[in-house]
Amino acid sequence: MTTDRPTVLADAAIHVLAREGMRGLTHRAVDRAAGLPPGTTSAYYRTRHALLTGLVRRLVERDQAELQALGKEPLGFGSAGELAERIAEFAEARLTGEGRERSLARYACAVESVRHPELREILLPRENAARAAVRDFLAAQGVPDAEERTLTLLACVDGLVFDRLVGGGRVPLEQIRALVETALR
Repeated sequence: MTTDRPTVLADAAIHVLAREGMRGLTHRAVDRAAGLPPGTTSAYYRTRHALLTGLVRRLVERDQAELQALGKEPLGFGSAGELAERIAEFAEARLTGEGRERSLARYACAVESVRHPELREILLPRENAARAAVRDFLAAQGVPDAEERTLTLLACVDGLVFDRLVGGGRVPLEQIRALVETALR
């Protein structure tokens, strides 16, 4: 657990945004969520926009760390079925616990980035070990446009996660399998 104040505040802001929505994201709410004295958040993030930018940077940092760590372990998909199972596990993690909180915050920030394009630049998908593993698997299967298919596959999975996050339920493995099979065609 970090004690770096800007990081603690950004993590608290993610929590507030996930629980209270964009309107509930205030300096005072972040102070309360972080368990810090009133005014602490505004000392580090002077404006609401600075707070939102710090939140988005921290969100991306945490997501990238998670994806890099996922890519470092042997991903072990020698078949399309194994790839689908790993993607389904990841999607399920995005719907529960801390993954759910970050997913809710990420989607709120994505919508906000329509009005603040500089946030969109921070949120853009980045290269990471997990994405590279999916791309490499597709390329090894002879998919000629593996990079584009990887982006499409992951965008579809993201859409399923969003749908289940908003509508409830789980991301069925059979839907993930269908997406992987389509990417391989």
